[in-house]
Amino acid sequence: MAFSLRQLQYFVAVAENGSVSSAAQTLSISQSTVTEALRQLELDLGFQLLERHARGVDLTLKGHHFLRHARKILSDVADARRALTGTEATALTGRLSVGVTPLVAGYIYSDLMARFRRAFPGVAVEAVEDAADYLEHLLVGGELDVAVMVLPPGRRSAALQTEAVEVSPYRVWLPLGHPALAEERVSLTNLSGEPHVLLTIDEIAEASEIVWRRLGIRPPVAFRTRSVEAVRSLVATGAGVAVLPDLTYRPWSLEGDKIEARTLIDDVPAVEVATAWRRGSPLSPAAAGFVSVAATRHGGRGR
Repeated sequence: MAFSLRQLQYFVAVAENGSVSSAAQTLSISQSTVTEALRQLELDLGFQLLERHARGVDLTLKGHHFLRHARKILSDVADARRALTGTEATALTGRLSVGVTPLVAGYIYSDLMARFRRAFPGVAVEAVEDAADYLEHLLVGGELDVAVMVLPPGRRSAALQTEAVEVSPYRVWLPLGHPALAEERVSLTNLSGEPHVLLTIDEIAEASEIVWRRLGIRPPVAFRTRSVEAVRSLVATGAGVAVLPDLTYRPWSLEGDKIEARTLIDDVPAVEVATAWRRGSPLSPAAAGFVSVAATRHGGRGR
């Protein structure tokens, strides 16, 4: 294989933006440059990374797997450059106790920990997964230094200080060939007769049920589960549709079946992920470092 870092950068940009044109605009280069780089990358690898269509591109199954490796390669190279130019983070030591809610544990925590360990390799981290209410109890009681949690919609605890990590809108997941895929945006009213698969962690199911009540609909529920992978497999095989935050979306089930997602017409408040700590309590250096690393993941802002 003879692919270059530049080809990896272009591939990641296309995967994240969903189209060659959007990636080219983000990178401030021509579309033809991106297209040729991707063509050469696929030739070097010997397999197709992207499926082209009128709306842009989708990752193939191998493309989805390769994306994870491409991001790691680029991250490792960036770390090496920082180390060689003397910009490595200061050598902090100590312990850090972190709490995470289930959705964070599955889709955000590993990335945050990889970033934190690269920046502060001398800090020992202990983590626990639980519901947001219990993590708040541990934070207030001083048993946790910081938590990364899905904030309950419309509710903010006066006992906690928070800083945003990610805001993720909801989309509807549909099996390949579903009639609703003909539309760019879908209303839950038009899916009211379809069986729904509900994810019962971090109040994800409650978000759908709130919208159902507002719309005056009551779709049949095919299955309730705490497993995102179960939702993915059930949707992919046509057992139902699901409304989930975009941070959980992957276009393939574990069995290799394809899933499509569409934007919702209906107003479903986005999922907010934030770091949280006890209000009025000073952060330890390790906790402050963790909050700082988390805030740079997607440009988080204090609130």
